[in-house]
Amino acid sequence: MTPQRSSRARRVAGAAVVVAALTATAACGGGDNDDNGGGGGKAAGFNAGVKGIANPSTKAGGTLKFIGKQDLDSADPQRQYYGMAWDFSRFYSRQLVTYATKPGPAGAELVPDLAQDKAAITNDGKTYTYKLREGITWEDGSPITSKDIKYGIQRIWATDVITGGPQYLRQVLDPGNTYKGPYKDTAPDKLGLKAIQTPDDKTIVFNLPKANGDFEQMLAMPAGSPVKKEKDEGAKYQLKPFSSGPYKFEKYEPKKSISLVRNDKWAKASDPIRPALPDKITVTINSNIEAIDELLIKGEYDLDLNATGMGQAGRGKALKESKDNVDNIQTAFVRYVDFVTALEPFNNIECRKAVIYATDFASIQQVRGGPQAGGDIAPNMLPKDVKGADDYDPYGVLERKGKPDVAKAKDALKKCGRPDGFSTNISARSNNPQEVPAAEALQESLRAVGIKTQVESIDGAESASITGSPAVVKQRNLGLIMSGWGPDFPTGQGFSQPIIDGRFISENGNYNMSQTNDPKINKFFDDALLETDPNKAGEIYQQMNHAVSDLAVQMPLVYEKNITWRSSRLTNAYSTGAYSGRYDYVSLGVVK
Repeated sequence: MTPQRSSRARRVAGAAVVVAALTATAACGGGDNDDNGGGGGKAAGFNAGVKGIANPSTKAGGTLKFIGKQDLDSADPQRQYYGMAWDFSRFYSRQLVTYATKPGPAGAELVPDLAQDKAAITNDGKTYTYKLREGITWEDGSPITSKDIKYGIQRIWATDVITGGPQYLRQVLDPGNTYKGPYKDTAPDKLGLKAIQTPDDKTIVFNLPKANGDFEQMLAMPAGSPVKKEKDEGAKYQLKPFSSGPYKFEKYEPKKSISLVRNDKWAKASDPIRPALPDKITVTINSNIEAIDELLIKGEYDLDLNATGMGQAGRGKALKESKDNVDNIQTAFVRYVDFVTALEPFNNIECRKAVIYATDFASIQQVRGGPQAGGDIAPNMLPKDVKGADDYDPYGVLERKGKPDVAKAKDALKKCGRPDGFSTNISARSNNPQEVPAAEALQESLRAVGIKTQVESIDGAESASITGSPAVVKQRNLGLIMSGWGPDFPTGQGFSQPIIDGRFISENGNYNMSQTNDPKINKFFDDALLETDPNKAGEIYQQMNHAVSDLAVQMPLVYEKNITWRSSRLTNAYSTGAYSGRYDYVSLGVVK
């Protein structure tokens, strides 16, 4: 939606955990190859990180250099919702369970992290019990306890302070929202949430009012990370989170740079997931997308933090001159437009349909890079890898090959009482590749039927406070919001619920930007969560997705693909199903 220890021998052994599990499927070898420019190493080959592992290696040391057009939405684990921030946070935050360090779909497997094993589930699927590992510590060497985990999770309830992150755990553990968060907690230890029990420092028990088959997926998010109460500074915690992983923050200048260094109190014996290969990890923020691609190609940085793909000029040059450094990744993201149904004229379904019929999807696909770099035109909102996905296409987008149907658009305008069109604004993130040009392509196609629009460019790092605020959206008359979304976890709930369930609408950090609150759609989620059979749940999510399409509250554009650069010195680069196809950052190393 985004860390290690001093003994070299132990670091190499840690790396071997990842590489031994993965090397059998590696597409190419040679993480320790001879220099070939760009600071060392050898390009692994086109799509090496898609087919398997590009440059598998146990080599430790050096500095892993990220560059990104956009900062983390937050470094605070409970406030993160950008996928790249979740991926990056694996360096410094841990959870009871996390995702396996494996390439492809196998990377979405849940495995124990702070816990000794996955949950013991009892009480008809409503009680989850975990025992913690030995030797898990904070960056000051103090032990991580069950109370630290409970406290961290409780912070999600403080929605006036801890804004922007996913709300699943709050919805599932306290659907009545009776708890008010640790900052208003009257209990002496600030651990008053009754749904979580900590009978001792090594045991944590979750009691769900209703069973939810995706609960462990929710705990695997950074929102499930521990926070040491004594180090919690509320909203300021994001400036220097206290590390439970192999790296700790050396310096963080928001919108400028991040540097992580080894956490010498982290014990590899307590962490089966993180190889912790680099000595240091740096991030440089540069809003110039074209400059970022140039710097990557020159070898000055190893990869793009945001993982949204190279721009048009960069990918053209990379494919022509350095194709062996490129992966063409099919992501799990859908690029789409939200219709803000709380604003006129989009409170009228026919006005929404007019936009869908008037849109030139083929033009937007080309602006985003065509089928290879932009992705396939999307007829509906559910990604192909989520159970329940199909080719439902009620507006004939695929049948008309993505071209506009002007006659139907004008007919819909008449039905909504706006035969001459109307005016509205389109928001687009300036530092999200091709989003502003895609908005301009949409603007051009709508103009043909009399719909006049103004494209408003915003900083993506400020989305939570602009497009995520219904009040600001209304104030700015943002009727159309260019959006992108990947699954929080690979189910209909994990993809669709935050962006379409009316119970997830919030005053800040809102991701249901269409502000849809339809009882029928909300009930589909409730019904699906009662199903223990994922195939049967998928059938319900299919019905839900059809209902969303029929309401015309979201307009899918493409199922995203992108062209991703990896430096020649980057090792253990592989696309993972855990993070919507991007590389698993925590496995990466560099050849010095």
